[in-house]
Amino acid sequence: MVWLYAPVLVLPLYYLLISSFKTTTAVFDSPLTPPAHPQWHYFGDALRYARLDLVLVNSVLVTDVALVLTLLLAVPASFALPRGHGRTAQVLERLFPLGFLVPTFAALVPTFLMAACTGLFHTRTLVMLLLPAGAMPLSVVVLTQFMRTTPAELAESARVDGAGTLTVLCRIFVPLCMPGIATILLHFLNFWNEYLYSLVIIGPDTSRRTIQVALPTLQSNQATEYGVLMAGTALTLVPVYIVYVLLQRRMEEALISGAIKM
Repeated sequence: MVWLYAPVLVLPLYYLLISSFKTTTAVFDSPLTPPAHPQWHYFGDALRYARLDLVLVNSVLVTDVALVLTLLLAVPASFALPRGHGRTAQVLERLFPLGFLVPTFAALVPTFLMAACTGLFHTRTLVMLLLPAGAMPLSVVVLTQFMRTTPAELAESARVDGAGTLTVLCRIFVPLCMPGIATILLHFLNFWNEYLYSLVIIGPDTSRRTIQVALPTLQSNQATEYGVLMAGTALTLVPVYIVYVLLQRRMEEALISGAIKM
């Protein structure tokens, strides 16, 4: 059954890659046939027309900062919530899953107004701050399960030896929760592919826009060179593929461990 499903996943990637070397006519006349005369210059054209070299740097910057902020916020919150006592801690822990109920577009207008009031409109800074906010519900829910099932005796032993709260978190809980943290790092995919808020908040400034906003500039109402468009799209997949390869094993461990802990 898996082998029957695999072509469904591989076919779009195959079509994208071979189309990156074809002329527009060849893309439509022979969509699944390998290119007879590969057009290698399409990748250079995509870099030049959409300034993909610059927007790649912008996307890497926005994504990396957002990931770091997500971890800096989610890890301490997940560590503190299971150790809280009383009704307040229970209410706070139950508030985080409510974030799943808020559609992305529902916060667009308030975010636009906040950007205008804070002077962060047409900047990358607000996007860097906004992306971790959207990732916090899932991050905290996943990591809290890992933190809760970590043996309390380890923390007690460390405190007897004089370790403080920060030391216990960094030296004991973080290493034991690495599968869960690796899952949080997969927010890279969402941050990298984010389009709506980057388009609205960052705006049309070519020096600040991200790669997902820049790609549509390769498309024209009059005459789109689909080979260049496909080449540009293929270039955006390279960082995603690298991150997936690096985190694949950790992700599988997290899914198995998370299923047991839940």
